[in-house]
Amino acid sequence: MAVCFFYGPPGTGKTTLAEVIARNCADRFVRVNAVSSNVAELRSILAMARQHSHRGTLLFIDEIHRFNRAQQDLLLPDMESGVIRLIGATTQNPGFYINQPLLSRGHLFRLEALSVAVVARQLRFALTDSERGLGSHAVTAEDVVFEELAVMSQGDMRRALNALEVLALSQPVGGSITQESLKAFAVERQIRYDADADEHYDTASAYIKSMRGSDPDAAIYWLAKMLAGGEDPRFIARRLVIFASEDIGLADSRALSLAVATFHACEQIGLPECELNLAHATLFMATAPKSNSSTLAISRAKDALKSQPVQSVPAHLRDSHTVFNKSVGQAKVTCIATTSQRASVVKTTWCNR
Repeated sequence: MAVCFFYGPPGTGKTTLAEVIARNCADRFVRVNAVSSNVAELRSILAMARQHSHRGTLLFIDEIHRFNRAQQDLLLPDMESGVIRLIGATTQNPGFYINQPLLSRGHLFRLEALSVAVVARQLRFALTDSERGLGSHAVTAEDVVFEELAVMSQGDMRRALNALEVLALSQPVGGSITQESLKAFAVERQIRYDADADEHYDTASAYIKSMRGSDPDAAIYWLAKMLAGGEDPRFIARRLVIFASEDIGLADSRALSLAVATFHACEQIGLPECELNLAHATLFMATAPKSNSSTLAISRAKDALKSQPVQSVPAHLRDSHTVFNKSVGQAKVTCIATTSQRASVVKTTWCNR
């Protein structure tokens, strides 16, 4: 495999997989972190790889999304000639951050956040392993501590191991990590939320789809996650304004007024108080009846403009504010008599004006 990319959240084993591959092949292994690297270093590595072309070079670039387009393009000639084999690791969506020529020449592997059971099992091993873990401190912990720590790490093994190390080293030799000490450690827990990357878009999508599916509990949960992650409340409010017409529409026209009022509240009041306004509007949108008639209507009208000849405005609908316009028959009044099928309703007349 000449090129492969590992894409996934932090602490899911991207770098570990690259090192495992490196240990099982005969190529020279060169590791670069795109955060601290530059074009000069990259040119030097590629030049050295050409000198050792008989052996081959496996180049691992961590955080490859930090390389700009020019830096990524610099890799192409030596990849094409087989001088280097490339492994790239990224936490960001490759479709946004990695050049298409690079992606098209390799295989993309998406890694998911680790499960609670996997993280908890590894934490138990790390606490008792004397060679590479914390076993020399003889610190113990109950199973519930490992499980809660795994939940808190959100599938990030690196984060879980770092937290375990802090908790273990804060105890005396032979001590025990209790739930109380874990709660004290987790007071300032931060959730993983990238305000301009996948977490932002995925959570916003889940929020909208939960309201669309009339699931108020799920909608409130995703709202709380966005707010806890530092999302701009005005972004959420703008989505509510769109949702009010796109998904509720004529089924309950009050939704648009409430959404607009919520947006103004977010601008004028701000956090944390506007969380109540957002929760109010979210629950209303989630429980309101749904109608996408407005969305379908404007979509069909736009399709008609694209697929059919553009219609001119009929004479009776045109403007008539000048004498000339009136003289040529524009906006001429016509009346249409209609009768309701209900006997209790009298005959009515509708006129163009």
